[in-house]
Amino acid sequence: MLPSRETAMTGVHDARGLVEFAKAAEDAGFDSVWVGDSLLARTRAEPLSILSAVAAVTDRVALGTAALIAPLRHPLLAAAQAATVDQLSGGRLILGLGSGAPLPESRREFDAVGMPFAGRGARLDETVALWRQTWDGQGEFADALPAARPGGPPVWLAGGDSTKVIERVATTYDGWLPYLPDAYAYARAWDRIRAKAVREVTPALYATVNLNDDKARADEELDEYLRAYYGQPLDVMRYVQAIRGGSVAECLDWLARYVDAGARHLIVRIGSLEAHPDSVAEQLLPALKELGTP
Repeated sequence: MLPSRETAMTGVHDARGLVEFAKAAEDAGFDSVWVGDSLLARTRAEPLSILSAVAAVTDRVALGTAALIAPLRHPLLAAAQAATVDQLSGGRLILGLGSGAPLPESRREFDAVGMPFAGRGARLDETVALWRQTWDGQGEFADALPAARPGGPPVWLAGGDSTKVIERVATTYDGWLPYLPDAYAYARAWDRIRAKAVREVTPALYATVNLNDDKARADEELDEYLRAYYGQPLDVMRYVQAIRGGSVAECLDWLARYVDAGARHLIVRIGSLEAHPDSVAEQLLPALKELGTP
């Protein structure tokens, strides 16, 4: 994850720094770089704009949104923006998508841009269908900008393990992007998705880690980070999201449980305001890659 929210939390909106961070991540050996989205609730640089710049300075890494709040945007304009990034990157874009949290600060974002808050989940699914048609040169907007590849970028649904999310992932999306705090719950949900899937689905995971041999210190740093990010302590957020602090061995063991449960694309957020890709690349990344090797 590029620290787009983290730079804002420090009071410095550093869009150029995010592009440099992405280049450093590619050089360090990561397979993908990701950026979040929030207009007002957790203000940060606009994700598709950032990824356009990242596309120009990288050659190999996939470029992802985790997650783009698609119902905040006009679907046709968003289709053109995404197609542009896909073309600039040579077909490296992955669109992790969300519909917006059921929170007052999220509602304020929708109100600010004049988009309805109610029914946003259904509108997200409708938007995906329109995008795919448009990117393929079909449907009402067949003359719109095509993507770099047939069908356009893969679209992943950011969501948990509810029955509704499982149905939507299995029938509509190319990937599943949860941050479930329980690897066993992940395994159960993934089994249900696989049983129902009508297309190939990538099982992903959004995980927050803080590497420190001193477990108590790692948790202290995570607590500070999460209070600044969400206004909630670690003791609350660890039951909401996949979060782990500790030594490389402890974090690797924890992530391995998700790999055993089926996860194949791990999006790692560094739970620190002093994030740098080298801290994970040098210590954790080689072992993580071995987990995915048959």
